[in-house]
Amino acid sequence: MAVELRHCSQSQSTTDRKSVSGTAYCHVMRIRSDWSLERLLEQARDVSPTESVRHAISVTLDFVASAPKTRFRGGRQLVELLQTAHKEANRNGDDPAIERLHDAIAYAEGRMIRIDIEEKYALFSGSRRDESLIRLASQTALIAAEYWTRVAEEYLEEHPDADAGQLLQRVRQIGAEAAFMDARRDRPGRYRIASGRSDMATWLERLFSERIDIEDARTAARRIVTSPDALEILANDADGRILLQAADLQRRRTGLMHLRKVVEDPASAERHIHNAISGQSWIFGGRFIGEAHRRRLVAGDEVDIPLLRADGSLHIVELKKAMIPVVRRHRSAWVPTADVHHAIGQAINYLRNLDEQRDRVRQDYWIEVRRASAIVLIGHPQAQPKVPELEISETLRTHNAHLSRVEVLTYKELLDAAERSLGEPDES
Repeated sequence: MAVELRHCSQSQSTTDRKSVSGTAYCHVMRIRSDWSLERLLEQARDVSPTESVRHAISVTLDFVASAPKTRFRGGRQLVELLQTAHKEANRNGDDPAIERLHDAIAYAEGRMIRIDIEEKYALFSGSRRDESLIRLASQTALIAAEYWTRVAEEYLEEHPDADAGQLLQRVRQIGAEAAFMDARRDRPGRYRIASGRSDMATWLERLFSERIDIEDARTAARRIVTSPDALEILANDADGRILLQAADLQRRRTGLMHLRKVVEDPASAERHIHNAISGQSWIFGGRFIGEAHRRRLVAGDEVDIPLLRADGSLHIVELKKAMIPVVRRHRSAWVPTADVHHAIGQAINYLRNLDEQRDRVRQDYWIEVRRASAIVLIGHPQAQPKVPELEISETLRTHNAHLSRVEVLTYKELLDAAERSLGEPDES
């Protein structure tokens, strides 16, 4: 038997299983109570050497068997009784019961499957290991290995200079997002891992824990970020939109703080900056709708960040080191350094090659590259502490005025502009 538990505001009926009106939000948790759980509790009681633990488990078993109409009784009270018995086992150091009660809670809450419970504790005498389950486990391991191999190959193809630490970080990032996988209604049998959900879930969990009285903040946050219905409800509600906007704002602030830290680290190479800035196209302003999936549009050229405008046209970002000088003294004036001129030349070559293969790129990738533009990010005032920041900015701005399709910015100019776009942080 599975029982749905709902934590709702007073304006939402707990019997309404499909709709959430107004600002109400219902958190649903399915509590499972069945023969396998009963057998596991009986086994935990039998192996426990502690009278108080056996008594707590017996109380739980009596509750399970007390349903007037169904074979097994569940609900939040069942979980609370299991937790009480688990705490008593912990207090007495009753290891056999501790493990079984821990798994019983996970099973009741749907975090452990019936097959695992029955196999692990041999709950039913005379049962054999199901060979089909072994094949399933083997096939699952094979699919997982193939998937992560493909992830690694795609990442290394896009980041040929990446080291083992960066690859592991990418794997961990996808692993965190996998916890919030969902199934799209328009594509049966297909599952989706959407980026950014782990950050939003962490923020929502913190918000629920610290400011809103919700018993299971983690599960509530997980349900919101994985449920299209919950997100639609929030998006269609004035207060819900504020909540989502606040979550996105917090995610952007966190990403910007990390990027600034990487940029201002003298040891950071271009690949470190690229890893920190990837996926944060908002930093470059509202003209762009995101990044193109392919970085190699023309043979021999791989751009650092390919941004797309709303009309499908391309804007490329060329990343260079941050902690290098970008201006030098020439007679009585400041002029760009050779590193700046080299980066501009590289960007111009990219644009020329894109112009020459415009038709093929548009046909193959549906990206308009004719008269595409570029931005070169290079340098930081901290790399030249003896040169006034205003002189650096004015020198590059004067140089940009003589360029038509390429703009040069320091990382500090970009990050400061992005931070201003976020507004002042709420200190309340």
